Amino acid sequence: MTTVKASELDLDDPRFRIRPYQQMIASCTGALVTSIFVTPLDVVKIRLQAQQKAMLSNKCFLYCNGLMDHICCCANGKSGMSQAAWIKANGHFNGTLDAMIKISQKEGIISLWSGLSPTLILAVPATIAYFVSYEQLRIYLKDKYNKRINNVNHKEQPFWIPMVAGSTARIWAATLVSPLELIRTKMQSQKLSYAEITQALKTVIEQNGARGLWMGLSATLLRDVPFSAIYWFNYEGIKKMFPESQQNFAFNFVSGALSGSIAAFITIPFDVVKTHRQIEMGEKQIYSDTPKKASSTLSTIKRIYNQSGVKGLFTGLTPRLVKVAPACAIMISTFEYGKRFFQSHNANRAVIEMNREIQWLNQKHDGV
Repeated sequence: MTTVKASELDLDDPRFRIRPYQQMIASCTGALVTSIFVTPLDVVKIRLQAQQKAMLSNKCFLYCNGLMDHICCCANGKSGMSQAAWIKANGHFNGTLDAMIKISQKEGIISLWSGLSPTLILAVPATIAYFVSYEQLRIYLKDKYNKRINNVNHKEQPFWIPMVAGSTARIWAATLVSPLELIRTKMQSQKLSYAEITQALKTVIEQNGARGLWMGLSATLLRDVPFSAIYWFNYEGIKKMFPESQQNFAFNFVSGALSGSIAAFITIPFDVVKTHRQIEMGEKQIYSDTPKKASSTLSTIKRIYNQSGVKGLFTGLTPRLVKVAPACAIMISTFEYGKRFFQSHNANRAVIEMNREIQWLNQKHDGV
């Protein structure tokens, strides 16, 4: 019986393309593995960025595991040790390694994974929405483009397709998850039960209107949309330079790390501004009885620049690069491995069905 090897397949061949549910499984696996590996690096990055912000004195701490963000907060501003209090008691962080050592010594090594469990509740569906949307949109645009130029092989993919697909997928995924993240944050801060989620929704809408469900979305998109466009542009560009036979797990790992590092370096100022704005919004909206307008992006940039200069806009660059590189590498290589696995599975099933049909036709012919 004829067999099909994954290394011999065209990943975008219409006959063997993986189904959306298979893309969901591949992206879910990547999200789980990535979260476990990169969470400690992100905790360190955010702690370093937090040192320059006075508003972190006692309430909010923005956590991100490379897949999505989560505002960790103390109920009524009292439970747990605040960021400023920790720094005062344990000294100033002098770098990535220094911060990791101090956090492990004073809070326990497990604290490097703080916020992992509650964040995974939304990180997994957000990652699934992002990667599945990207793949579906990329393939759709690619097919439309090749049909327009009468390319029957469906292999041509201009540079703008991954940029458009990545940006659109990020906007969609972030917009979808934003209301759920806000509700979960309020539930955590106010100690609401899941049965009271409807009341939490009403509170947010009464104070800010329906648009209040998407508070902080602009700050998220400010960083994530450019990052996605740059990342996918570089990643797909690197893939285009090498034949598919060479694109194994190691290749995807290195390509993902390189593409993520470039995107992270270019967008680090957006990341710093986003950290400041979301923490500020979290404190004002969660702990204030009356809604207060958060600072604009421009005023946040000016404040950071006045306080720390250009260097302030690149705070946390090293830990961000150290985190983003493996995060992107693990996520994309795991996702691509899952794609190839299901691609091979679909192709082999197609071959089996084809051979069965041939066998049936041969038996019918022999019978005649």
